Amino acid sequence: MSERTQTQAQQRVVVVGAGMAGVQSAVALREQGFRGTVTVIGAEPHQPYDRPPLSKAVLLGKAEGSAFDVDFEALGIELLLGREVLGVRPDAHELDTEAGTVPYDVLVLATGAEPVRLPGTDGVPGVHLLRTLDDAERLRPVLTRQHDIVVVGAGWIGAEFATAAREAGCAVTVVEAAERPLAGALPAEVAAPMASWYADAGASLRTHTRVARVEPGAVVLDDGSRVAAGAVVVGIGARPATAWLAGSGIELGAHREVVADERLRTSAPDVYAVGDCASFPSTRYGERLLVHHWDNALQGPRTVAADILGETPTVYDPVPYFWSEQFGRFVQYAGHHASADTTLWRGEPSGPAWTVCWLRENRLVALLAVGRPRDLAQGRRLIEAGAHMRPELLTDPARPLKAATA
Repeated sequence: MSERTQTQAQQRVVVVGAGMAGVQSAVALREQGFRGTVTVIGAEPHQPYDRPPLSKAVLLGKAEGSAFDVDFEALGIELLLGREVLGVRPDAHELDTEAGTVPYDVLVLATGAEPVRLPGTDGVPGVHLLRTLDDAERLRPVLTRQHDIVVVGAGWIGAEFATAAREAGCAVTVVEAAERPLAGALPAEVAAPMASWYADAGASLRTHTRVARVEPGAVVLDDGSRVAAGAVVVGIGARPATAWLAGSGIELGAHREVVADERLRTSAPDVYAVGDCASFPSTRYGERLLVHHWDNALQGPRTVAADILGETPTVYDPVPYFWSEQFGRFVQYAGHHASADTTLWRGEPSGPAWTVCWLRENRLVALLAVGRPRDLAQGRRLIEAGAHMRPELLTDPARPLKAATA
């Protein structure tokens, strides 16, 4: 056994967070040949599970859970579940947990994000969040009893929950403070057509509206009107779950996320950060990105594992990707459109299938595809390649995207 292999076999890698990013970090280490000990610490008592099904199959009772299909025992991955981590002391290479101190040689932070709560509603009966398996299980009987439901927030999670609630036969009112759905995620001209999807599905969308207070059986809005509500579901965003890092000296960014470098290393030695809790510099887009989506939690761990193993350094600079199923439509997004100088449409937004493409100096940098998965698949590869496009060909929805390159 070589000295390097022997040293590695003695290493202790501890992963904080048992969601997609944490589990995949542990799995990637084993897949790439790591021989040391791997421990995953999760705050929830459940077997590690995938989150996207919570707002779909689990919520509607079509699935009991969404546990990852991973044989942790066979992979030699230790799970410490139902254990909250309280802090970290990088100089000592120690974690503080409610069950005592856990030493590490290498630490991976994968604590994800936590939902933003609606002010004044903590502990109010009938007010729900949808982030965990327990949240979904509390909401399932609400849908079964077909309550009148008020959804606060017309973002991705609000739209997905409203979709499930309508499918279950509930009366749904969605309250959004901005003038349109997805105001924080998409430009006005792109998000505006999505407003009609709510009415088409039989849901009421009230924009420019805020919740004043929640009362038994009703939500009072800022204009004084009252909306019947057997339950209230809050979906007004998420923030990195990093409060426990206070006093650790690990650098946090403007959104309280862990600041990672191009190899997902933090400011502390032997500490990495991956997934929803971390931002990373993107050379492709010329800015630091904080990506709260499933694909980022899936891809980043491979970079972390390779760096821990001392392999040839790989720079983490992905094309962000996510999808959403809402109101009978499959919505996919790839890239990052903030720096685009041109917006082009493929198809009419009033129709069932259309795509928006964002270009910078005629290079495709992002696209949103509604019911056009082929556009997304081809567009993602074109973004990765930095392909130059011909705008006059790009706008023809009958022409494959790959046939519109310069």
